[in-house]
Amino acid sequence: MDPFEEHRAHLHAVATRILGSRAEADDALQEAWIRVNRADTGEVENMGGWLTTIVSRVCLSMLDARRRRREEELDAGRLPNPIVTPPASAAPDPEDEALAADAVGAALLVVLEQLTPA
Repeated sequence: MDPFEEHRAHLHAVATRILGSRAEADDALQEAWIRVNRADTGEVENMGGWLTTIVSRVCLSMLDARRRRREEELDAGRLPNPIVTPPASAAPDPEDEALAADAVGAALLVVLEQLTPA
């Protein structure tokens, strides 16, 4: 069995903890898999530790790129339109609920960008 596949569950857990997102963890594992397949692993004594190091470095690179992207100024055109709430007597509409969820998500991103890591 491929050593990468043997350690995949552990590597995915590490990437998810570092990045905070399962989708980004999947991307990190793909990038790590490419790097591992290009490398000569003949002299690697601790394959699990070596793979964990590779995945961790890929994740840190992704975090660094994410941090650099957030330094760019946010265009007003990229923000979602404000949501007007319907009257209380109207039945809840799934579309309105989805729009409200998007607005809350955008507001949360603005707040998270203002917070320090601590």
